[in-house]
Amino acid sequence: MSNIEHGSINVYADLGLPNAEGMHIKAQLAAKIGDIIKRRKLTQVQAAELLGVTQPKLSGLLRGQFRGISEAKMLECLTHLGRDVEIVVKSVPHSRTEGHVSVVFA
Repeated sequence: MSNIEHGSINVYADLGLPNAEGMHIKAQLAAKIGDIIKRRKLTQVQAAELLGVTQPKLSGLLRGQFRGISEAKMLECLTHLGRDVEIVVKSVPHSRTEGHVSVVFA
């Protein structure tokens, strides 16, 4: 019988990949972009035109291949899909010395 190891909410960190936090953020953004496209019943061609990317680039993004796409471009895609994007910078609690980045969808 094998041991089951429970992971964190960040599979990239669990796998020990470099820039795990950044990859997790991109995965969350890509999932939201995909959800909005699906909810609006857009084809990939229609969505790609709206977002200013090629259809193959959008297809890759929606399949988790987003290494060549910046977080800024993904945030821009969300605004093109009718979402406001708000970036909030705040102090860390006294229990931590270093901050982290998280995505909250409202």
